[in-house]
This record gives sequence, C-alpha cells and structure tokens, in this order.
Amino acid sequence: MLVLRAGALTTVQDAGRPGYAHLGVPRSGALDTGAYALANRLVGNPAGAAALETTLDGVRVRALAPVTVAVTGAPCAVRVCGRPVAWGAPVWLRAGAELDVGRAESGLRNYVAVRGGLAAPAVLGSRATDLLSGLGPPVPVAGSVLEVGRAGPDPVPAADAVAPAGMPAAELVLPLRLGPRADWFTGASLAALLSSAYRVSPASNRIGLRTEGGPALGRARGGELPSEGMVLGAVQVPPDGMPVVFLADHPVTGGYPVVGVVPAGPALDAAAQARPGLGLRFVPARS
Repeated sequence: MLVLRAGALTTVQDAGRPGYAHLGVPRSGALDTGAYALANRLVGNPAGAAALETTLDGVRVRALAPVTVAVTGAPCAVRVCGRPVAWGAPVWLRAGAELDVGRAESGLRNYVAVRGGLAAPAVLGSRATDLLSGLGPPVPVAGSVLEVGRAGPDPVPAADAVAPAGMPAAELVLPLRLGPRADWFTGASLAALLSSAYRVSPASNRIGLRTEGGPALGRARGGELPSEGMVLGAVQVPPDGMPVVFLADHPVTGGYPVVGVVPAGPALDAAAQARPGLGLRFVPARS
C-alpha cells in the first residue's frame, strides 16, 4: 500500500512489546486496544497483527495489489475512489484503488487493518512504532510503501453493524486506584482529585494524557523520589501539580510521585480517544 496522505500522525501499531521494562523498553502498541482488536477481527487477522493508527484527520493510501481493509475507532467518513463505503466493516480494494479515511467526527484515533497485517520488520517481537524510544517502523509519510503480509486461512467475518467502542461522551471518567505514592499528597488534595473537574490538555500525546483546568495537587512532604518503575495507566504528578495519565509510549521509570493508577481496560481505551478540552474526572475504582 502506498501512503498518499499521512495525516497529522499515523503510526504502525500492534499489541506492543510488553515484558521489556527491565531493559528500559516501553510497552507501546495501539492506544485504543478495543478498536484495534476489532479492526483485525473484521478482516480475519490474528489478534496481534500490525495495523495503522491515525490521529484526528485520518490517512489516504493506494492499494498496490487487491486487499481487504477495515476502519474502526473514531467515527469518520470512509471513501474508496471518492465513493462512500462502510466504516466498521470489511471493504475490498482492487489494485490501484484509493482508500481515504477522513477526519474523526468524534474521538481522536482510527485503526486501519489490512487482511494479512502490515509486514514491517519486528523489533523485540513487535511491529509497534514507539515514539519515545524510536523502536519499530518509521512514522509513515507521503510516498511510504507499506508491505502487507500473507493472509491466513480464517475467512473474513460478516458484521451487520459495529458500534464505536471506547468513545468518551461529554466527559471522560477515569477510575483511579490510589497509590503507591498517595501519601506524598495532602488529604485535601486527594479529596479534590476525586471530586473536581479537569480537562484534557492539548499537550497530550501517545506518551501521556495531560490534564489542565482542575486543582493542582499539593504535596504533604518535600524532596524528590529516586526513579522507580512506571506502569501503563500510572497517574504521575509533576511539580506543577497537574496529573498526567501514562499511555502506551510511557517511560518505564520516573521520579515524580504516582498518586494512583487507572486500570487497563475500557477507561484507557476511552482516554485514547479523548480530544483536548474534553472534561475529565477521576473517580475511585471499584475493587
């Protein structure tokens, strides 16, 4: 497939490369895991096949050979050679056909799966592009050629309709398990964290969802921590007191205290689709 328009940020992503944090390698992988997995199921790919993750304004590619594709994630217009086709369903492209994934109507990220998966070279068992470490395939630009792998024996499944998964509504609600460094913050700050409204900051990216507009968290003690391990969903609090939710390309260590952790699952998928300015609240996670 030939990239004609790369969009604001399009990367190759798969399920990531977990298990290498002790080597300083982040997990990376698709941010909206539900939408990514759905795209692969729609074209009959195995669960870990590499796909494209787009940001806000989609991507346009030309099929250099016949392929079947599916677009999931943020609702958007999908066209083949200028004609509307289905979002959230398998679409066959003849050689030379152009697939145009339009601007997200809500949410932020789309996933474009190709039957056979994208055959970029694997690094530590993954084809994910990690923007923090630089591992994985380079970020596609106009003129990039994306190799497609050989399709497996599984048939392309049928789907009448697919609902958008993980789309935040009027507000993003993130369940939070306090700790391991909640004792570094005052009781009043912890109460405010779990009762106040924040907004998604424009400075957010694949590394972390930054917040603004809410109360800064005040510390109960001075000094700094030595660097310690970070996990997906960790909510780190830098000196400005504004929480940062670590996403797939997060660093594996950090020295700012982690006030709590958002468990992996639908909430982090919704965070992957949260646009700047969207309201955000942290609520206590159910045990």
